[in-house]
Amino acid sequence: MLRIAVPNKGSLSEPASAMLHEAGYRQRANSRELVLVDPDNNVEFFFLRPRDIAVYVGSGRLDVGITGRDLLLDSGAEAEEILQLGVGAANFRYAAPAGTVTDFADGKALTGMRIASSYVGLVRRHLDQLGIEAAAVVKLDGAVETAIQLGVADVIADVVDTGTTLRQAGLELIGEPILESEAVLIRRVDAEPSPGVDQLLRRLQGVLVARRYVMMDYDIRAERVEEAVALTPGLESPTVSPLHNEGWVAVRSMVPRREAQRIMDDLWEIGARAILVTGIHACRI
Repeated sequence: MLRIAVPNKGSLSEPASAMLHEAGYRQRANSRELVLVDPDNNVEFFFLRPRDIAVYVGSGRLDVGITGRDLLLDSGAEAEEILQLGVGAANFRYAAPAGTVTDFADGKALTGMRIASSYVGLVRRHLDQLGIEAAAVVKLDGAVETAIQLGVADVIADVVDTGTTLRQAGLELIGEPILESEAVLIRRVDAEPSPGVDQLLRRLQGVLVARRYVMMDYDIRAERVEEAVALTPGLESPTVSPLHNEGWVAVRSMVPRREAQRIMDDLWEIGARAILVTGIHACRI
């Protein structure tokens, strides 16, 4: 039986469960459930703290798990990401009181600084990459925005979404992002091949494609079909079928969801009619 770790709470919990549900796996109806068996798919789900998931997967106790890239790297666990899930995007950044750090081109400004973070492993890893040894990392749990005001740090390092909370605390972002994070599927490094994991990957990849694409159907004059196909090339090639009315063809193609309205406008301009867009609920590409 395949054993999968899923975030029990936090910003990744609902997106992860929604994606697994779309992939055809049973999900819990009550947030108090910590273990759930899906006998139809021969899977057992364990709902854990996102920060602990990489440790369980890296130890081999669980086969795969969904967590943030930042949490995976911070853990130092023997686990690796095998699929980006396209949700939970956030940047990991340094921040300091406005105007106090003006030159951060190579990160050397951090030398001698006290850096507060709940992601100590990730910060130390980045400092090592910069070649900075004379910096103290102060471990705090939870929000770190007040660490500077309370005198325990000079700089903080944290996950940033919009930066609003930092600005409200009188801080500004410094330097480029340390890490661009998102939800990822992980497994133990050098794990043995697993049919269950392969099936999970195919299903999740199908969900990602279904979320990013829609199916577009339209009719167009045969002499304009090459122009139309250039606008809707599909993933491999569109389907083109003759219609009962001579000189017309029907075209079906997958197009990026976010570009669907623009493509419809462009098709209309070259004479396409009966343009229909439908959602894709599941697929294998």
